[in-house]
Parts: sequence; C-alpha cells; structure tokens
Amino acid sequence: MLDNNQLLRFTTAGSVDDGKSTLIGRLLYDSKSIFEDQLKAIENTSKRKGHDGVDLALFTDGLRDEREQGITIDVAYRYFTTPKRKFIIADTPGHIQYTRNMVTGASTANVATILIDARYGVIEQTKRHAFIASLLQIPHVIVCVNKMDLVDFSEETFNNIVRQFEEISSKMLITDVRYIPMSALLGDNVVNRSKNMDWYQGAPMLHTLETMHISSDINKVDARFPVQTVLRPQSEAHRDYRGYAGRIASGVFRKGDEITVMPSGFTSKIKSIDVFEKSLDEAHAPMSVSITLEDDIDISRGDMLVRSNNKPDASQDIEVMLCWLNNSPARPRAKYTIKHTSNNQKAMIKEVIYKIDINTLGRINDDKELGMNDISKVKIRTTKPLMVDSYRENRVTGSIILVDDATNETVAAGMIV
Repeated sequence: MLDNNQLLRFTTAGSVDDGKSTLIGRLLYDSKSIFEDQLKAIENTSKRKGHDGVDLALFTDGLRDEREQGITIDVAYRYFTTPKRKFIIADTPGHIQYTRNMVTGASTANVATILIDARYGVIEQTKRHAFIASLLQIPHVIVCVNKMDLVDFSEETFNNIVRQFEEISSKMLITDVRYIPMSALLGDNVVNRSKNMDWYQGAPMLHTLETMHISSDINKVDARFPVQTVLRPQSEAHRDYRGYAGRIASGVFRKGDEITVMPSGFTSKIKSIDVFEKSLDEAHAPMSVSITLEDDIDISRGDMLVRSNNKPDASQDIEVMLCWLNNSPARPRAKYTIKHTSNNQKAMIKEVIYKIDINTLGRINDDKELGMNDISKVKIRTTKPLMVDSYRENRVTGSIILVDDATNETVAAGMIV
C-alpha cells in the first residue's frame, strides 16, 4: 500500500530545448497543480506573445527574468501534490557548463527523469546526465523520449532510442530504468494516456511517479544516528533527562538495542526513543528523534550512535569522487572544512588520483587541476576520523561537502568510494 503522504523527489535533466520546461508545465497544468492567479498571468503572457493556447514553458520561466537581472540561478525547485503523493521537482539547466547544478539537484533525488529529443536520439548530453545519475546512485531513472509528435509517433524511432540508451546504461550502475514515449507539448503520456501511441502499453509519466516503489531506497540495514545536539531540559518533569537528538541517517533503532558510540567506542543500551511528548518502541530513517541511553557517556555533536555488530569505518584518509562546484580552482594542500552528517572537521585534498572526461567518460590521469564542474577521484585527509560508509551503500553517511574557510563558500560535493 502507498503512503499517501510519501514524498518523492525527482530531478529533470536533458539537453537545451529538449522540452524540460514544457514537460514540467504540462505536469503541473494537467494535474491541476497551478493556482488560478498563476494560470491567469500565464494565459495573458501567452496571448501577448501571440500563442494560440497556454505556453506551458512559461511556468518555469520566471527564472529567465531573474537570469536577465544577473541573479545566479542554481536549481529551480517546484512543489506539487496529487492525492497519492507529494512531489519536489529539481529543474536543472541543460547546458554543458552546469554539470554542478545537476549534481546539486540530483543529490537527494529518488528519480532522475532524462529527456531525449525523439529526432536526435541519445547525444553527448544524454550520456553525461546518465553518468551523473549513475555516479549519484539515483535509484530510478525515467527516460522520457519527448517530441514524439515530430517523428509521427513512430514506434520504431522509440525502440531505437531505447536500444541506444540501454547500450550506455549497461556500463553504468543504473538498476531501474523505464522508458516513456511522450509529447509534452500535446500532453501525450505525461498525465494522460496517449491516443496517438496505442503501441505503448506502459503507464503515463505521472502514474509511474505516483506508483513507483521508493520505500526500499533508504538503507534499512546499517543503523546510523549522527548526533546533532544534546537535550538537557532540566525542567521539573525532566530533571535528569539527557537525550541525544538528530535525524536517523539509515537503519532501524529499537528500545533495548545495544549500541556503540563512535569514535569513542563506548557501548550502552537504548533506554528510550522520544518524539515530542511520546516514546516509541522503534524508529527508522529518516525520522528525527531523541535517544536516551542507560549509561552516562560523554557524547556531543558529530558523534554517531551505531549498532555494536555493524559499524562504519572510522578513518582520517578517505577516497572520494569529488565534483568541484566553485569558480576558483582547488588550491594545492589548502585547508577546507569538511562537513559529513553532523560532523565538521578540517581537511585537505592530498592527491588527485584521476579526473573523468565527462564527454567520453574515460579517465584523465595526467591533469591534476580541479576546476569548476570537474569530477575527479581524490584522496582527502581529515584532522579527526570520520565515521563513513561507501556512498553506494549509504547516500547519507557516504557523502561530504567541502567549505572554503576564507570565503565560507561550498566549493565541492563528494561521494565516498
């Protein structure tokens, strides 16, 4: 059974003019997720521009105005709800120089929707977007073959594109791929089933998003609880209360479980799991809770509670796939703040092992410069151990960001190998 309040995040990626704005507009318009005043304003703008109907691309075009004003747009987020699910769309720019934006938008996504223009098939940009989806371990990919109306809704064209994409995705770590032929402009297979493509037996895009099983995307095996803060209310009712508050990164915690505090290695048992005024027998990711222990142990922000028989690696030397997000290149041996769950430490990039050529997906071994949008494998050394899992097993405890101490800017995001 579906949880009606379940939140699904998806990111859109595609080349310039593949119809991302029109697709999002069509999704919002046909699912009746647009406020009346918004709709009126867009109808007026469409008329002014001489369009016959509503120009769906205008639903995301407030962003263009901001761009003209010189404001940097990273990722545009759109929110909508249907009776079955809540959705957050991360709309990322299609241009080559915005690789970092796709990494930002895709880092928390359950689903990546990759748009392909039916006239051109799989192009360099498609490979790049599929690679980033694979690198970020996005569990589900929907390949939207758009503009089918411009190829006479040809089943053969669609099947050719499916074959092309399967060829590239077979070399990557993408497990669940679905293909939908559509025309975002005419509304075929976006919210409503297409009458022009009887040969396609699958569900339209919205139905696919509403019914996709995402509960198992969260790691329920490795119990990880990064401590964000220590609660000491010292009120009359809770005189001796000492709770460790935070958000469960993965796994399940139960009352009475034996846990180990990392990095100190002390062990104890869970006395209670509290949410607001009530106590729970068990809690799982991604719930925010307060945990109390049977023993008094010195625990502070940045420590992690884990099951005693299932521990992450505590390490000061980590290998990371790093995407450089900043305009200024990485400085050799420079000090950065590394943020990992609730733990902040000082760190430096010890070595660039190789860079990835985003066009051929091959390795570049001789270029060690890290510039904007570069994706590379690096070695990082931290001042104190971090409690890490590999990103492939755990997207929360396997990811880091680097912050430049001088400017306070986030300069890189990384996936622990």
